[in-house]
Amino acid sequence: MGRRRAVFVPLAAMLCACPAAALAQQDGQADDDFLDAPLDPDAPLAPLPDLGVDWPDLGTPLAEDPLADEGAFDDPPSAEPLAEETVPANLSDASPDFDADFGPDLALPSDALAAQEATEPAAPVIGDGPFAYDVNLTGLPDAVTGKLRERFDALSTLKASDGDRSFAGQIARRATDDAELLERLLRIDGYYDALVYSQLNGAGENSVSVELDVEPGSLYHFQRITLPGINAAGSDTERLRSAFTLNVGDPVNQDLVVAARTNLTSTAEESGYPFFQTGEPEIVVDRSADSGTLDMTVTPGGRFVFGRIVPRRNDLFGARHLSRIARFDEGDIFRRSDVQDLNSALIATGLVSKVDIEPVASDRPGEVDLAVDIDPAPPRTIAGEIGYGTGEGFRVEASWEHRNFFPPEGALRVNGVLGTREQLAGLTYRRNNFYGRDRVLTARVLARNARLDAFDARTISISANYERLTTLIFQKRWTWFAGPEILYTQEKAYNLALGAQDRQTFYIGAFPSGLFYDGTDNLLDPTRGFRLGGTLSPEISFLGAADGYARMQLDASVYQPIRDDVVIAGRARFGAISGTELGLIAPSRRNYAGGGGSVRGYGFQRIGPRDPSGNPIGGRGLAEFSLEARYRFGNFGVVPFIDAGSVTTAQFPDLSNLQYGVGLGLRYYSDFGPIRIDVGTPLNPGPGDGPIAVAVSLGQAF
Repeated sequence: MGRRRAVFVPLAAMLCACPAAALAQQDGQADDDFLDAPLDPDAPLAPLPDLGVDWPDLGTPLAEDPLADEGAFDDPPSAEPLAEETVPANLSDASPDFDADFGPDLALPSDALAAQEATEPAAPVIGDGPFAYDVNLTGLPDAVTGKLRERFDALSTLKASDGDRSFAGQIARRATDDAELLERLLRIDGYYDALVYSQLNGAGENSVSVELDVEPGSLYHFQRITLPGINAAGSDTERLRSAFTLNVGDPVNQDLVVAARTNLTSTAEESGYPFFQTGEPEIVVDRSADSGTLDMTVTPGGRFVFGRIVPRRNDLFGARHLSRIARFDEGDIFRRSDVQDLNSALIATGLVSKVDIEPVASDRPGEVDLAVDIDPAPPRTIAGEIGYGTGEGFRVEASWEHRNFFPPEGALRVNGVLGTREQLAGLTYRRNNFYGRDRVLTARVLARNARLDAFDARTISISANYERLTTLIFQKRWTWFAGPEILYTQEKAYNLALGAQDRQTFYIGAFPSGLFYDGTDNLLDPTRGFRLGGTLSPEISFLGAADGYARMQLDASVYQPIRDDVVIAGRARFGAISGTELGLIAPSRRNYAGGGGSVRGYGFQRIGPRDPSGNPIGGRGLAEFSLEARYRFGNFGVVPFIDAGSVTTAQFPDLSNLQYGVGLGLRYYSDFGPIRIDVGTPLNPGPGDGPIAVAVSLGQAF
């Protein structure tokens, strides 16, 4: 007989009277005379005999079952409970959707049922509905996992309708369903004899309290665990067996079984077993001993090393290029993580919409090949960007890119800038994964016209560099770049030697390089960690005669959360140009400070030495500092900040004449990074500096 759960709610009782056919008899008339008399359909019915039962008062609820003493619902004799029981649970999925069966209901002996019913409390008096209600769980053992409560909250019918007002019958039905749910969840945790009682209590005029009281019973433990077939792993048998992190004496907990099975499979696939398989775990519980046994068949499938990478389609990437992207070589021990890494790297190229990598048997003993099936993504991209900065004006940039114009992964990019102070046209060739994973070769031709406060410049540049880059998918700790650069630039600026505005033509050859370390947790919006980087660019400038110098810069930033929603961020930058005089350095190659990415509150490049007209002339020594408090709420944020900076004509920074700016920034955190608006004001402005400066851009200031 199935177990009965008690749900105590007030019910209004009503008796239904259904009149049966009756034979009319007259006083003193014989039965045979009655039978012989003809029936008159028009004759009135004789009065019904007195049934001896008073008509019930519908306003008075019954205190107890009127048929309880009649023996009408006596329990039938119960069968003996099962001694052993197989738990047919599908342990491949322990997620909260629970498509899998939690195990069968348990047979409850009739004497236990009688004891349960004997302790049932009297039904509380609850008024008419509808009611608001709350749910309380009591009696849960300390050993249950937090996952049980998470699953109950996700699957509970009471919780799902918690905000609705409902009638007592509806709430009682939900309570019964949740009691059954809770028993199934307790069996997952190893409490196979758990009982859950539900009760509704009046909590107020328009509210009730639903109590789910748990009697967990004994926690079952494994008395035997076997993994048939694991010995086929040979010398790896013991290591794989230890990876199954479930032992005799552990609770008969289905989540622990799933975790142990997953860990065993992961360890095997990281140890050279690409075809490793396990059967479904079979758990048998012994109710007489409060214990269980576990049997799970294991098929190792053989140990292999990586063989060849075999593309199933050759129109995008060939085997040679795929081997460059992979972080493993032929002959390396097979590891599933290396296969997943290759999958992610192919997606990161931007040329792949879907990739399927499958280990397949090789024609060479001991090797396993990888069959790669790729669905290409659209290779072309059109992008645009709009920005504004005080001193820089409005700036609109657009670009067109074909990421596989020169297969494999040879991109061609055309971009242009139209702004109130800058115009630019550029052509870029970029080869990704060039002679190595995440190695990029870039060649670029630019033509630029800039009209800034510090100088006017018409520049043509040709550059190339080879770099190891970081990406959103694979954020690198260490990155670097190096490559040559040739410039022709005609610039109009204040000539220190002449003491007047002058136009000069410079021919410059440089070899910039840089090394960077990123120890932060996010590339676009870091919240903890630090970054450190430095650049060095030896240059030769031809202005009538050759003159050599070196440009150096060091950058550092740190990020520290002080609350879940507040991050303190700080930045420092030092720059120096040594080897020649300031007047022999092209104005566009000097150091400047001020603007949205530097010292906010000041116009672009407006910190440092000035000419007689008040325009900046740049310098050789540079120092900058920034401190922010980034407060985020939802998709928005507020950032108070203070910046400081100094530019000097000396070759090294001078901290004695710092200029300060303070302000407030607003952030909107979009899917592709934070959009910032910073408004700052200078604390010790120079001649011509405005009261505020505004910067709008994508990404944090640093």
